[in-house]
Amino acid sequence: MAILKHIASKNANYGSAIDYLKYQHDEFHLVPVLDENGNMMLRDEFYLEGLNCDPETFDLECELLNQEYNKNNTYDEIKSHHYIISHDPKDNTDHNLTGEWAQAIGMEYAKANFPGHQALVCTHTDGKNGTGNIHTHIIINSLRKFDVDPQPFTERPIDCRAGYKHHLTKDYLKHLQKSLMDICRREGLHQVDLLSPAPDRISPQEYYAKQRGQQNLDIANMELMIEGITPMHTTFETGKEKIRNAISDIAERATSFEEFQRLLKAEYGISVKDHRGRFSYLPADRQKYISARALGSNYDRDKLLRIFAENARTAEQNNPHWAVDDPMAILFIKSDLRLVVDLQTCVKAQQSRAYAQKVKISNLQQMARTVAYVQEHGYDSREKLSETADVIYTKMAKARGDAKLTESKLRKTNEQIHYLGQYLSTKSIYGEFLKAPNKKIFRQAHSDELAQYEEALQILKQHSPDGKFPTMKDLRAEKEQLTIQKDAQYDTYRYFKDYHKELQTVCANVDSILGAEQEVRQHEQQHTRKYEPSL
Repeated sequence: MAILKHIASKNANYGSAIDYLKYQHDEFHLVPVLDENGNMMLRDEFYLEGLNCDPETFDLECELLNQEYNKNNTYDEIKSHHYIISHDPKDNTDHNLTGEWAQAIGMEYAKANFPGHQALVCTHTDGKNGTGNIHTHIIINSLRKFDVDPQPFTERPIDCRAGYKHHLTKDYLKHLQKSLMDICRREGLHQVDLLSPAPDRISPQEYYAKQRGQQNLDIANMELMIEGITPMHTTFETGKEKIRNAISDIAERATSFEEFQRLLKAEYGISVKDHRGRFSYLPADRQKYISARALGSNYDRDKLLRIFAENARTAEQNNPHWAVDDPMAILFIKSDLRLVVDLQTCVKAQQSRAYAQKVKISNLQQMARTVAYVQEHGYDSREKLSETADVIYTKMAKARGDAKLTESKLRKTNEQIHYLGQYLSTKSIYGEFLKAPNKKIFRQAHSDELAQYEEALQILKQHSPDGKFPTMKDLRAEKEQLTIQKDAQYDTYRYFKDYHKELQTVCANVDSILGAEQEVRQHEQQHTRKYEPSL
């Protein structure tokens, strides 16, 4: 399968692009590989051509064009666009793909999709990090050199005129992906649907961070092994990769979004919110949510909700009855079961025979309901019932602890919102104070505002040791999420609290039933001994 990658570069040195295409580079650090004399070494096999330029003077021609139109002069401007067509390694053996063939595809693709631009088209056959896949680099100057006829993919008149910059939009990117798919299918090469969202969306930045991190980890592990220590971790994970793995782990077990949200927070410290039909994730070490779209289609709302529904159906098929070791297998529904009244300690029953008779009938009803409850839920021993009550109590205590922790975070967030508002409202006064020629007189005239500013600044620095204050928008979003999370956690706590209370009632009633049966047996034994003939 051929895939298309895009990198926008602000590097004003166009010559570095030529060097990368022609000479060997360390892919981890993106620096040239030098020989023993300190000279760069040519790649073993590459095919380089220019479009609307000479490939050897690509850098000079781009700079002259930029000067002509007075463009690409500032640091923030995108100077070039780098597209990479990576073919499936299986194309080498299955379809006899060669460097010349891939280069011809790259030239056809560049002429069709980047008309009027100066471009370098270069095919490498060594693959990324020795993978062996043939890939083609297309590097274009962001500034268009020639006027061109309107194309089906152009959206604005200026997208056909010289002196204007390459404008990549979502629709244009879809066209580029479809164009590559059409060419590869025409040539009989392996190809997948590039228009569908990627299951795992890995940006070039994350890819290189993964490579550098793995290399550093390998070096550190090698030093440990030399010292006779077995490394604990051998595979480096990026921050996004850790989130993906955590989501995948919990998604395999969760049967609802609420359970997914609770388990992901409890086991991995990752908060998840459902906002406007999209999932976003917040690890404990970040302040800004990561959208599911940035992680890949496997982690978006629709995909995960389908997994939860399937997990729920599977759990229902495999466990049609409630299991003691999984109190959440079915939804607990509070019953009207009440405690059996002890007549011996009930003063009112001892004073009124009619009331005592009424209590006896009620007790019989509650005992019958208790027996039905025990049979319905599959309790075959008093110990099993007690164990379940203990499990529910543990879950109740944990849910209450989680809710209290979230409540504490919410108080801190509210405090930040308060003091950030105070900071922003008095910041201009403090700015005037810094510019005032006589600061003593200014402070006397604005002592309250300056005191509020300094108080707010001190509190905000306590919450943000790095000195980077969050925005009011982020704080309000965090408050909204924490409020939702707190309410959900208290609902879970109340759920287990009611559940535990009911199980306590069942345990007490079972003890009453067992105690009554024991009294009956003792009475029967005494009655039997009384009428036994003496020997």
